[in-house]
Amino acid sequence: MTTETLPNEVYENQLAEKATRLKDMMAAFQAPEADVFRSRAQHYRMRAEFRVWHEDDDLYHIMFDQQTKEKIRIDHFLPGSELINQLMVVMMEALRPSPVLRRKLFQLDYLTTMSGEAVITLIYHRPLDDEWREHAGALRAALRGLGFEVNLIGRATKTKICLDRDYADERLMVDGQEMIYRQIENSFTQPNAMVNIQMLEWAISATRNAQGDLLELYCGNGNFSLALARNFTRVLATEIAKPSVEAAQFNIAANGIDNVRIIRMSAEEFTQAMGGVREFTRLKDIDLTSYRCETIFVDPPRSGLDEATVRLVQAYPRILYISCNPESLCRNLATLSESHSIERLALFDQFPYTRHMECGVLLVKKGSGPTTN
Repeated sequence: MTTETLPNEVYENQLAEKATRLKDMMAAFQAPEADVFRSRAQHYRMRAEFRVWHEDDDLYHIMFDQQTKEKIRIDHFLPGSELINQLMVVMMEALRPSPVLRRKLFQLDYLTTMSGEAVITLIYHRPLDDEWREHAGALRAALRGLGFEVNLIGRATKTKICLDRDYADERLMVDGQEMIYRQIENSFTQPNAMVNIQMLEWAISATRNAQGDLLELYCGNGNFSLALARNFTRVLATEIAKPSVEAAQFNIAANGIDNVRIIRMSAEEFTQAMGGVREFTRLKDIDLTSYRCETIFVDPPRSGLDEATVRLVQAYPRILYISCNPESLCRNLATLSESHSIERLALFDQFPYTRHMECGVLLVKKGSGPTTN
């Protein structure tokens, strides 16, 4: 695979096809015309995973064709950030002559940021020991000597060796304000940083004149929570993954935000707490009745919202819904559209040259009138 630029019309055609497909899917819900947010045509992915192939003295990255399962040698990765492409070359040059670092090396994971930091995870089918740590430390020093701000992690069965730190700190300029986001290795982060900025700015615009507090489910590392905090009195957000909660807490402090509270619990648990089905000690210091949430924000997994959470969400006057799967979104809209109308619709092209679509909808309870932004 090379870094030769694809013709611009290829990108334009695939983006137009997605916009048409989303319009057709949303027609049943009387959705307005979608705002379409473009990606870079290349170097848009900030993270990537590659299998490592050993062939005599050679060593290189590979991917498998999803249809044929044929292995494809990857020396350069067009979708990957420029930093990923630079590190791919440097890593192979460093690993090939090193018996200790290359022995039973199975996979390389790259996490990069627009601010120039990177985390590289080396995954092995063998135990890791002090000898590996010594050679990995020398590799890290060599990479930093070349000007790369890189942290290395070694993983094997039931083993994780972190030489320095297992995260990179991203800095994004969002709606005129710099935001700091800690991104922890092996935790979810938005893969397309430029499109993420557009998603955040669209969400800020959609809630510009919102009233009261915001409730957010599935908040991750606080990606949306922190950007939206400027539009609300307070933000109450839930997340179940411990590393993401820890990153969110760091991000709250790093950005000097004092009106966001993170609860470590799933959306399903929070729904049970709000409905009085269960009591949770995690909520003993939080007075849920003091929050005046007129808006709820959800960014669920591909499966969408479960039925109980849909009913919880339906109780709020304004629903901001980011979806990585329009099919599950439409299933949820079949219920939500009974009480709410779609006021704004957006298409975010997170993954160019694929059928994947990320989209956003702002729903307003029927009879409440349109929102002005």
